Amino acid sequence: MSQIKAVFFDQDGVIIDTERDGHRVSFNMTFKEYGFTDEWSVEYYHELLQIAGGKERMKHHWKTKGFSRKMTEEEIDKLIPEMHKRKTALFVELIETGKLPLRPGIHRFMQEAMEAGLKIAVCTTSNEQAAKAITEKILKDIQFELVLAGDVVKKKKPDPEIYNLALSKLGLKPEEVFVVEDSKNGVVAAKAAGMKTVVTTNGYTEKEDVSAGDVIVTCLGDPKGEKAALRKGNLAGFDGLVHVEQLVETFGR
Repeated sequence: MSQIKAVFFDQDGVIIDTERDGHRVSFNMTFKEYGFTDEWSVEYYHELLQIAGGKERMKHHWKTKGFSRKMTEEEIDKLIPEMHKRKTALFVELIETGKLPLRPGIHRFMQEAMEAGLKIAVCTTSNEQAAKAITEKILKDIQFELVLAGDVVKKKKPDPEIYNLALSKLGLKPEEVFVVEDSKNGVVAAKAAGMKTVVTTNGYTEKEDVSAGDVIVTCLGDPKGEKAALRKGNLAGFDGLVHVEQLVETFGR
């Protein structure tokens, strides 16, 4: 029997439903500021989400569709970091002004993890500034043992590098941790690192193949708000809320 000692969270789509109304909107605002007429639709952005990392998505867009203004590879490689920095500032502003609320149950769940004595970490390919806006401001009452974000690793999800780094930094074995993810890429990364995985799907990821997850729910559930629907897994006494105690018991067997 393994003792669960920590829980690792992805950020975008897990802590805050950021992709459609956060990152996508911020990208479009940035394009407009830089004089481009490009606008990423909800459907097209879902395609782009299969590529991890904002800078990488912009480069892919340039390669496959081209921006509204023609640029050489040298020009786009110089412009992308600058645009991504501006996009991140706009995204952080959306978070700090409360326009992107926490996903149902996430705050309650993190509090339960703290009370259970578990170490809490965030492992995200999102920009470090955005991660800090969430962990140090919106979730300032939660004690995070580790926040890994942005370009801290060379290979992004679905590669397990970020999760392996978190395990190494905290001195933990894969069987001592479970991960909360929302997407196929995230699940593949977590499972490749050898960890049990809870999947909280959202509008973008509910149709993705996340079947490798050990427990799959629509959200973590709020007592006075949206309840979770259990798609996969057995949670003792499940009542529309996912509790840390249930997962510790399930994964610690």
